Amino acid sequence: MREIGIFSGSAHPDLAAEICATLGLPLLPTNIDRFSNDCLQVQLRSNCREQDVFIVQPLCPPVQEHVMELMLMLDAARGASAARITAVIPHYAYGRSDKKDMPRISIGARLVADLLNTAGADRVLTMQLHAPQVHGFFSVPVDHLNALNVLADHFRTQDLANTIVVSPDLGNAKNATQFARTLHLPVAAGSKQRLADDKVVIDAIVGDVHDKNVIILDDEIATGGSILELLRKLEEYNVQRVSLACTHGLFTGKAIERLQSCELDEIVTTNTVPIAPEKRLPNMTVLSIAPLLAEAIHRIHEGESVSSLFVNSF
Repeated sequence: MREIGIFSGSAHPDLAAEICATLGLPLLPTNIDRFSNDCLQVQLRSNCREQDVFIVQPLCPPVQEHVMELMLMLDAARGASAARITAVIPHYAYGRSDKKDMPRISIGARLVADLLNTAGADRVLTMQLHAPQVHGFFSVPVDHLNALNVLADHFRTQDLANTIVVSPDLGNAKNATQFARTLHLPVAAGSKQRLADDKVVIDAIVGDVHDKNVIILDDEIATGGSILELLRKLEEYNVQRVSLACTHGLFTGKAIERLQSCELDEIVTTNTVPIAPEKRLPNMTVLSIAPLLAEAIHRIHEGESVSSLFVNSF
């Protein structure tokens, strides 16, 4: 059996180290330098000939830097005769660019998927894509994980009487429904209209949330605009305890300021992207998805089913 070689870009080395610790493997060294003309140079400083290579790099800010780092690392591994190369992308930032909703724009999710293949990725391991159709943009095999079980395990320790799961919009309602089922809870969703990248309007709640405890579930929180609008709408229904859960806690722009101003009992997210200490609010819990990614990497290497990780989960 060929060996596993795990490398990390500069986006989230702590997550890569935790994955390696779970697997009992070393995190192999990488050099990332910058020439005087601002071009990046990447060197994998460990042998990966005929190895099963995994490169861990979420596409978090600065996204363009991390995309280019990943491309160079994939190319380096291919040039070093790796037997198979898997791009481990816990957060695929370009997943939001999944359709042509305005004239003369690029579908970035598909373009970056093509670039990953061209750079040398034989397969992709990712988590909670923004839209299901993005999975089909890749021409290489994709193992698409979700963190719903990780989030649900956290809430199982709480009293969930009189609680309902609420999705900020109908597009995320399927994930919210799966999450609610595993906790044996009802589900509701907001009717959302996006006016701009950080401005939305929620004009109705589909489902009975009157006087309930609420768990708001979203795939990612960027600026927090959708959450702020949803909370304003929920106030009309006299909701009680409010928890916020998401997979990707990006917290960009005014997100932290907005979340601090809200009456949230708890914010729960995962470490698909690094969360700086100044963004970790007192009511925030960050759950690790390293064990899940480590198990997926083990199964990919051994040729076992990854999808069976989620069978009978809901």
